[in-house]
Amino acid sequence: MSQKRKSSVRHTRAVRVAQSKHVPAPPPAADVEARLTELIHPTTYAQLALFRRLGLRNRLLTLPVMVALVVSMIWRQIGSACELVRVLEREGFLWTSRLRVTQQALSDRLLHFPAVLFERVLLDLLPVLHARWRERTRPVPPEVLHAQAYFDRLLIFDGSTLDVLLRKLKALREMPVAPLAGRMGALLDLASRLPVHLWYEPDAQAHDHRFIERLLTALRPRDLLVFDAGLLDFDWFEQLTHKCVAFITRPHANLVYTVVEALQQTHYLRDQIVEVGSATRQRLRLVEVVYQGQWYRYLTNVLDPVVLPPDLVAALYRRRWRIEEAFLVVKRLLGFAYLWVGAENGIQLQLWATWLLYAVLIDLTDAVAQELDVLFEAVSVEMVFRGLYHFTTAYQRGEADNAVTYLAHEARSLGILKRPRKARQLLLSSP
Repeated sequence: MSQKRKSSVRHTRAVRVAQSKHVPAPPPAADVEARLTELIHPTTYAQLALFRRLGLRNRLLTLPVMVALVVSMIWRQIGSACELVRVLEREGFLWTSRLRVTQQALSDRLLHFPAVLFERVLLDLLPVLHARWRERTRPVPPEVLHAQAYFDRLLIFDGSTLDVLLRKLKALREMPVAPLAGRMGALLDLASRLPVHLWYEPDAQAHDHRFIERLLTALRPRDLLVFDAGLLDFDWFEQLTHKCVAFITRPHANLVYTVVEALQQTHYLRDQIVEVGSATRQRLRLVEVVYQGQWYRYLTNVLDPVVLPPDLVAALYRRRWRIEEAFLVVKRLLGFAYLWVGAENGIQLQLWATWLLYAVLIDLTDAVAQELDVLFEAVSVEMVFRGLYHFTTAYQRGEADNAVTYLAHEARSLGILKRPRKARQLLLSSP
């Protein structure tokens, strides 16, 4: 498919999303509002000093008001500034009381409000959510439990191209093809799926290698990083090893290597120590396993099979696909595929706010998993989000007052608890 055709398809999808979001969802029940307020409000007020240092004046649309507005705009799927103004005047949002502002004032604020403030709110909230995850007790997959005994953090990284900009600005309308909004890089916790670090790159054509320096800064010794072949680079491997960061990735089919030692070899498994690279030879471990009649290969700098047995190398790499699911939630479920403005600052504002809500949604899903005493992956994040509509309805009828309890009790009828699959489908995804 040509680039022009791809852009046209993305633009059509974005328009459909925009058209479907002009009728906002009802306000969340008090329990959901309390959860959002408890988590987001304190981190918002913690940024007031930065708000003042940036020279921003305390007008009507202050930092707490803006965070409440943007969070509610995404959470309730309000598709236009015009509708946002109406709802603000009649209902208010979260911790913000009813307020009368003009559409022009709000639009200008969405365009120019410093996105770094929203980024700081997100970064301050993430440690809180990670701590809540660690405090909960719910089943954990065996490969994750094993790896956690040897590594401090299990991480996944990937990049994703953002969708096209809706051509509302004159400069964008004059372009023959709607431009893409840039690229985002995400470093997620492998077990919880919560973000650890997020980055924005305005160049939509940028390769994932553009994020390497930022990744190195974020990584720590005793981390285990899982990433795809897009970051296959022997210099990058050497930097990770030098920093005492373990990794698992997939090599290209034309990988050139020399076998140093065969650790294990059967009809369905090959585990070998190999040397790769030309300028500087590196010792890595090449694990090859058969899945549905096809061989799959993995590279890791963990040379000890006791630390990472070959079957666990494959199982942990399969969990890399969880980051693709995270991108799907952010873009499609939470609406980041529909970009409000064409300015870089506005794109980042929406980016940080959407990932903020993603993190809160993951925290809620984990609470439901704990209530059900099941693996986190047995619970559908999408259906938890959609189930909040039914909880709000039940709350208004006086039939429920706690979101987690309600969603867990109605997990099967609402599709929150995923249906069992056939044995051949139980793997998280193909290797």
